[in-house]
Amino acid sequence: MIFVVIAKQYTTYNFIQEDILTGGFLYYFIGMVISRFGSIIIEPLLKKMSFFKFEDYKKFISASKKDEKIELLSEVNNTYRTITSMLLLLFILKGYSSLEDRLTISNDTTYSILGGFLFIMFLFSYRKQTNYISKRIQANN
Repeated sequence: MIFVVIAKQYTTYNFIQEDILTGGFLYYFIGMVISRFGSIIIEPLLKKMSFFKFEDYKKFISASKKDEKIELLSEVNNTYRTITSMLLLLFILKGYSSLEDRLTISNDTTYSILGGFLFIMFLFSYRKQTNYISKRIQANN
């Protein structure tokens, strides 16, 4: 919802819905996209830049069983990543909005770009989640 409100003020896009039910679904989906963008784009980028170091997943599983607070800290960590993702996506949306005006990009082209981006992003999200499941199974065997 924060993304939707800021986008309305900061860009030419208005995602606010009059219908509460439609709005609820749209806002949830936007939140999911922001979260996945953080997981698929932001996290690997920061890893490559050596901004932080991840521990081995088996160690994470083992430590989580011993210290319940690790799960909570991981959730908070993911929240910060999602906020970072949201802010970056707002900058990207602002840039695209400016570019769209200068180059007169049609709505069909915008929808095609968005659809392709979402397809690729969720495809990589599916792969990442499948890898987590496999790693978790291996860690428990």
